Amino acid sequence: MSRMTTEQANQAPPAPPAHHSNPSQAHSTQGLNADPAELAKFSALAHKWWDTESEFRPLHQINPLRLDWMLEQVSMAGKQVLDVGCGGGILSDAMARAGANVLGIDLASKALSVAKLHALEAQTPNVAYREVSAEALASESPGQFDVVTCMEMLEHVPDPASVVQACATLVKPGGTVFFSTINRNAKAFVFAIVGAEYVLQLLPKGTHEYAKFIKPSELASYCRSADLDVQRTRGMEYNPFTKHYWLSGDTSVNYMIATTKPLA
Repeated sequence: MSRMTTEQANQAPPAPPAHHSNPSQAHSTQGLNADPAELAKFSALAHKWWDTESEFRPLHQINPLRLDWMLEQVSMAGKQVLDVGCGGGILSDAMARAGANVLGIDLASKALSVAKLHALEAQTPNVAYREVSAEALASESPGQFDVVTCMEMLEHVPDPASVVQACATLVKPGGTVFFSTINRNAKAFVFAIVGAEYVLQLLPKGTHEYAKFIKPSELASYCRSADLDVQRTRGMEYNPFTKHYWLSGDTSVNYMIATTKPLA
């Protein structure tokens, strides 16, 4: 998350831009499905990943909720689990402590360094990290994981459908793939950008771009094209007065999807 000038920080939130959802129109950087500006955002704050009162506080607060929901769908004990877009390792670390053998991957070098350091300091068992894209790892190790997670990442890449396809390739037949992202509608713009970034300042300004938000129907379409069956969806809500997060059936803003890969 890049630094901003005083003028930029004080500007009013932008209006929702027009959306162009065709993944084929997206441009990767140097052959990678990654946006250098997005990588720079999270690299600049890498040292704060494990500060529970920092800009990453929301991730720490929602982590138990999303982990518990995933564990309701599948046991991770002893399973080979891949965390795509792991960042500083908040979810990877939690899944490892739940008994999984976890590999976290990301393209943000500084965030990965923080994840590795935390694993050493916390003596987290059975977790490793690599700087590699989901697409590259899919070519290298197809069908090697029982569970694949890709949380809060799809809205930060040029071609989310490509990441979904890579996750489907990486998971074993009969395995489970979890995604989480943000819906694209007026409510999501108000809550996830205006509210979270400008009013409540839960996140740094510029964390999200409205045009990159993904409707559940679009994500479901990406999953079907990748031969993943959508099993369940779940929404996540936040009360700014009580500062409380909870899961619900409302997928209008933040939501998660659980999918499975059919047996061959």
